[in-house]
Amino acid sequence: MLKLVDLTKTFGKLTAVDHLNLEIKDGEFFGFLGPNGAGKTTTVRMISTITAKDSGDIEVDGDSVDRNLTSVKAKIGVVPQMNNLEPEMSAWENLEVIGILYGLKKEERRQRIEELLSFIELSDRRDSLAKTYSGGMKRKLMIARALMHKPKLLLLDEPTVGLDAGARRKMWDLLKNLKNDGLTVLLTTHYIEEAEILCDRVGLINKGKMIQIDTPANLIDEVGKVVVEYFENGATQEVFFDTRDQAANYAKDIETDVRIRSSNLEDVFLKFTNRRVES
Repeated sequence: MLKLVDLTKTFGKLTAVDHLNLEIKDGEFFGFLGPNGAGKTTTVRMISTITAKDSGDIEVDGDSVDRNLTSVKAKIGVVPQMNNLEPEMSAWENLEVIGILYGLKKEERRQRIEELLSFIELSDRRDSLAKTYSGGMKRKLMIARALMHKPKLLLLDEPTVGLDAGARRKMWDLLKNLKNDGLTVLLTTHYIEEAEILCDRVGLINKGKMIQIDTPANLIDEVGKVVVEYFENGATQEVFFDTRDQAANYAKDIETDVRIRSSNLEDVFLKFTNRRVES
């Protein structure tokens, strides 16, 4: 569904995306995981044609962005990191404007709006102005708006940033339903648990380069399933093991306080980059 070939973008002396190669299959939920400034948002902006690439190629469902810009745009739905709803419009009006822009006929447009408002559980607030919504409600409406024209690829740039724990989990349920419906999704996030729960595969990106791609489970297995964590010489030390018994055997000789826990994707990222995912 999505193919990136040596995709590159620079801003002055800064290389934001550095010869990035990636293939995402039809129906796959793929996650970009990395710290702020790693190149995630720049990549999404190039795929969505908002930012021009310097070199490389982008293909969406077999169409090159360079050669088929209009048809490519029709296949993509974008949920940006920043809220860009029309605050003085209702949920219904925000969706209807998008339907009109994409050329949906009146009956088709209204049926689609009804479906989407039901899907995001906002039917009872259809006539409320967007500015009166909570952060979670606004995020859900932004997703509905991106789905209005039935795209084949959905780009989600930090969709749960700024949400509290309850709203974030409700958003995850919404995204799981999209996954179950077979939509191809590219998610950028620095929330570890989000990537582990939602993504079929994860790409670890750092300083514009893809450093590792695999399923969350395989990436965790690669570094070790269990972590011994302790504080020594002014820094947190982490040692990885395949089993909890191995970890306990190692920990018994450590004199300071020790924590034994399951490893996660942040541990994987640290192992490969020496940088924390949430920067």
